[in-house]
Amino acid sequence: MSPTADDTMMAAMGMVVNQPWGANDLLLTFVMWSVMMVGMMALSALPVLLLYSGMRARQVDRGVVPAVPSFGLGYLVVWLAFSACATLAQWALHERALLSPAMATSSTLVAGLILITAGVYQLTPLKTRCLTRCQSPLGFLMSNWRDGSSGAFQMGFRHGIFCLGCCWALMTLLFVVGVMNLAWVGVLTLFILAEKFGPTGALVSRAGGAVLIALGAVLVAR
Repeated sequence: MSPTADDTMMAAMGMVVNQPWGANDLLLTFVMWSVMMVGMMALSALPVLLLYSGMRARQVDRGVVPAVPSFGLGYLVVWLAFSACATLAQWALHERALLSPAMATSSTLVAGLILITAGVYQLTPLKTRCLTRCQSPLGFLMSNWRDGSSGAFQMGFRHGIFCLGCCWALMTLLFVVGVMNLAWVGVLTLFILAEKFGPTGALVSRAGGAVLIALGAVLVAR
């Protein structure tokens, strides 16, 4: 049997299905998740970063130059931490032989539970609160302003926490559709942007949650 594209991709990353991971596998997986999270979240973080940069540029402050990258670094730290957690989750699935060559869970039950969990979270007050903060970059900056580079880092970190609170459950869907499925990565990215910046973001979020619950229930019932 000739190797599939997924098998080739796994081999290129140094990973072999059904064999225990080593430190190198964990590192490669962490790098993969980190690059993917930065790529997915960059567009949604851009408005607040540009707005912050413009506000800092109007100030007569020698700390203006390092403050903007400090804000970005604070945001980045949050998603690197999430990438580490996602790496451990992927490792756990692999060790239990629940991960396919496409890096999606091979268990219908696990896939269904992930969908239901993500769907239910979409309807929670915490999701709504985090989404509201992400939908208003100016409101966030005005209510969380801190001076200096350290203050900028704190602001970026705090915004990253709200962004994580808004999107973490959606990111777990990659374990259902395939971690390296670029088409679904694009779909999720567009959904996140529609939630945060679309005119009916809250409605999109809740509708998405209902769809996920329904799909999950179908898989669990199989």
